[in-house]
Amino acid sequence: LHCEIRLEDGEIWVRGPNVMRGYWNDPKATADALTPDGWFKTGDLARVDDAGYFWIIGRSKDVIISGGENIYPAELENVLGDCPEIQEAAVIGAEDPKWGESACALIVRKRNSNLNEAAVLALFKDRLAKFKHPRRVLFVDSLPRNAMGKVQKAELKRLIS
Repeated sequence: LHCEIRLEDGEIWVRGPNVMRGYWNDPKATADALTPDGWFKTGDLARVDDAGYFWIIGRSKDVIISGGENIYPAELENVLGDCPEIQEAAVIGAEDPKWGESACALIVRKRNSNLNEAAVLALFKDRLAKFKHPRRVLFVDSLPRNAMGKVQKAELKRLIS
């Protein structure tokens, strides 16, 4: 099978005989996801390196827009993933009266960890631009996941509101 792939405004689009034709009984979702010439808008955001490899940087629906700037949760989650005291973490957008949205990190600490908010915020110093740093850190016992094991960010948003 032959499949085409391209980037449109940073989003991966694919087309080929193995790509779906539409959502079952949902013409609006189908029209939103498929172009008239058969390109499927995946919602995955990526960049292409000099060798032509695609690097996923996040999901379009997860982008946090803070003061007009885009923050990709995956960038922050990568920083958090480097901390040996963090078992798992997720970053979502939270309402912010000044910036519209700001990053909120939800963290599951490893057993016997004394990790606190100040230590978490220090992880971002000199790694990401200041506007990308979380403005809120919450420690939780676990992250809600679906049957496929994917973190349910919509559930996290309900948790913080």
